Amino acid sequence: MKVKKKIAALVMTGVLAAGSALPAFAAAAPDGHTDAATTAAGANGAYAQWQKEWEGKKNDWTQVSLSPGSDETRMNFAWYATTQQVTFRVASDKAMTDLTTDITVQGSEGPKDKEGTQYYVCHAEATDLTPGTYYYQIGDQEPVSFTVQDESDGFSFIYVGDPQIGSSNELKGADTEEFYAAQSASVCNDSFNWNNTLEQATEKAPDASFVLSAGDQIQTTKSKAPNKDATNSEIEYTGYLCPDVLDSLPVATTVGNHDADNVNYSYHFNTANNSELGSNGIVGGDYYYTYGNALFIMLNTQDTNVAEHKQFIEEAIAACPDATWRIVTLHQDIYGSAEHSNEPEITNLRYQLVPYFEENDIDVVLTGHDHAYSRSQILKGGVKTTEYTDDAFDDMLDIDMDAGENPETRFVAPENIIPTTTEPAEQAYLNYLDAVMDKDAVQETDGEVAVNPDGILYMTANSSSGSKYYDLVPRMQTYIANRWQEDVPTYSVIDIDEDSFTINTYRTDTDEKIDDTFTIVKEEKADVELPFTDVTKDAWYYDAVVQTYQNKLFVGTSDTTFEPNTTMSRAMFVQVLYNEAGNPEVEGNMPFTDVKEDSWYYNAVLWAYQNGITAGVSSTTFAPHEDVSRQQAAMLLQQYTKLDGGDVSARADLSKFSDAADVSAWAKDAMEWAVASGIIVGMDNHTLQPGGNATRAQVAQIFANYSGKIE
Repeated sequence: MKVKKKIAALVMTGVLAAGSALPAFAAAAPDGHTDAATTAAGANGAYAQWQKEWEGKKNDWTQVSLSPGSDETRMNFAWYATTQQVTFRVASDKAMTDLTTDITVQGSEGPKDKEGTQYYVCHAEATDLTPGTYYYQIGDQEPVSFTVQDESDGFSFIYVGDPQIGSSNELKGADTEEFYAAQSASVCNDSFNWNNTLEQATEKAPDASFVLSAGDQIQTTKSKAPNKDATNSEIEYTGYLCPDVLDSLPVATTVGNHDADNVNYSYHFNTANNSELGSNGIVGGDYYYTYGNALFIMLNTQDTNVAEHKQFIEEAIAACPDATWRIVTLHQDIYGSAEHSNEPEITNLRYQLVPYFEENDIDVVLTGHDHAYSRSQILKGGVKTTEYTDDAFDDMLDIDMDAGENPETRFVAPENIIPTTTEPAEQAYLNYLDAVMDKDAVQETDGEVAVNPDGILYMTANSSSGSKYYDLVPRMQTYIANRWQEDVPTYSVIDIDEDSFTINTYRTDTDEKIDDTFTIVKEEKADVELPFTDVTKDAWYYDAVVQTYQNKLFVGTSDTTFEPNTTMSRAMFVQVLYNEAGNPEVEGNMPFTDVKEDSWYYNAVLWAYQNGITAGVSSTTFAPHEDVSRQQAAMLLQQYTKLDGGDVSARADLSKFSDAADVSAWAKDAMEWAVASGIIVGMDNHTLQPGGNATRAQVAQIFANYSGKIE
């Protein structure tokens, strides 16, 4: 779905080759884009020279593509050849005498061009690389250098979004001369801007180890190409690969929706550790690679089988258990802030993937798709709380973001649906938007530095070529820390070392930062010496017990035992709440005859009663020694949150749990809130077990989940 801005026609002087003009009916762009001829980079004849060069190379399909190998000692290569067998050599000298690789590649049959030339798809790998300069040679072509960076003290990479070469073409895929002329002109325009972005990024980060692209390398899908001919995208791949920077710098590509239906993507990019998991049967599946101390997990989320993505993530982590950093890349901006970000198909994907990211301790998620920059807060525990259809959303979005006859390019969409609307469909739309703000998922950080965060950073990259921009949505989501759109290509430089991940993002017209530097720091936690001999470090509840013990919420059942599997009594649970509240002084009469004044929990029960947290099991009994159930724990926590002034409005749909019907009517509201807030999660067998007795380990985890909200 694309929302039209109805902006004024853009004059693209010199965009067509040899001084031609754009066809009159191709003038009105549905979304903003950057006219290369009017940029500072294109001035003084630079773009005119690019146009001339483009005419000579636009039909050359044999551009070489470099991709990261499975680790920093490997490099992958892909190219088209016109002969089925071709030699591939790598050497440490330009004379190609000190060879490290010398093989004959047997190409597989690939596409034919319109003249009938048969191309063969060639993939090769260089191995046993060490830091330094190398040269690769294909056939008898001139050797080309590439550099393997020393990652021992950290490394840098360049992060970009949606080059989407050819997207500035406003014509549809008709088999006409006008379309092909406009396509060539747009690819020329977009590849010039793409080249400028790469040159600026490598000047900023001259030692970058690779580029990471969040998808949509090109524009024309097979399904929308003239005559559904897949080769109509080849001119766009030529434009994408033609920058000189890419002769020597690998790109880790992600499958975007414009890449996914055309096998040419898998021809042009030789990705490492490619899996059938996440495959849509056309362009391959998920893949991963490591670089230094980081694991990069690249998901093809054009395949919507989330269970396969979960399995792949777990397998990649199992293969690389020592990686300090875990970084996922997918195309869709599941926590973005422009036109795509609130679409139900995007938010549904969010709520399917996020639990798997959190379970597997992912640090950062890098996305694209929305052609606008955003940086999230540190997030944890986003939960789907409402149902809304794509059709209903599309209808309302068209109304909400319609710029009318305003001829000006916008950066933030208009807010045509106002909060005071009385139209039911519009109210439902606004309620949905509020529900996907994920207010309760936001974790606190110390300014622009997150130290040992208990959550994930989500980044969305803007267009790196300026081929298309989308407006920011008018209501900035609560989960967004910063966002930016001024219809200028951007890029990010990410620096990683043993204990920090730092991201800086720049605009290409001024080369200035568009956001503050943001850093995640991993400080080595001092080993906590728990006195409990029955809580081992490999226990699933270990961190929760440490946290609750350090915060003096829990004591052991003895000096040396915690008894994690012992059920917790109602008295124990209320005592933990009382400890969390700071053990305030209490006075007054105890209404419960079964709570004696000399009981260790007397003050806690009296405080809870006086503050409306519990009313007991009857007007005169509290039943302190009865086990607290999971639904009772939810109710007590909800009442405590109200007392503390917290937000208890979140609600989850419990129907995904097979025993949802077992939730008592009096506890349903509290359980919906606790699940929506990520405080109580289901069991491994997809049940809630609401009436089940909560163990001390479970309660420790519940309070660990809850602590960020209390703070």
